[in-house]
Amino acid sequence: MTTPSATSAPRLEEITAANLEAALGIRVRPEQEFAVSSVMKSLAEAYVHPGVAWPRLIVDGERPVGFLMAFLDIDWKADGSLVRSGLWRLNIAADEQGRGYGRFAVESVAEQIRDRGGEEMYVTWHPGDHGPENFYLGLGFRDTGERSEGETVGVLTLDRVRA
Repeated sequence: MTTPSATSAPRLEEITAANLEAALGIRVRPEQEFAVSSVMKSLAEAYVHPGVAWPRLIVDGERPVGFLMAFLDIDWKADGSLVRSGLWRLNIAADEQGRGYGRFAVESVAEQIRDRGGEEMYVTWHPGDHGPENFYLGLGFRDTGERSEGETVGVLTLDRVRA
């Protein structure tokens, strides 16, 4: 497995007019498209969920390599009785996968949640071949047994994020 560029470190950038086209150009492998919404749909959802959605472009050097969107302090149940934070979307460009950018994204969201006082990070994934289940389980997420819109709900206790 190759790692992020030795001359630079991956970083997150807020989505702006200057990098919007780069963000919209992020595409996962065709066989993975069933498992994650497009960046365009994610940005539209971020627009209608201000203050909850946290979209970021993942950049290595000057190369856009992925997109993530976290949800921060969202009302998980309609009645407001359960508030959660976690990773809403993760799109790593098809030709950039396997280089540590997904792990970087998860760790970045975990740091954001920790900074807000959170102790758990949630994610959902579509089960099936070519889905991200093994990736998330390998990072220490565990299946909660819950389902959300047909997706598996996973949780990570933040002290378990591995460097």
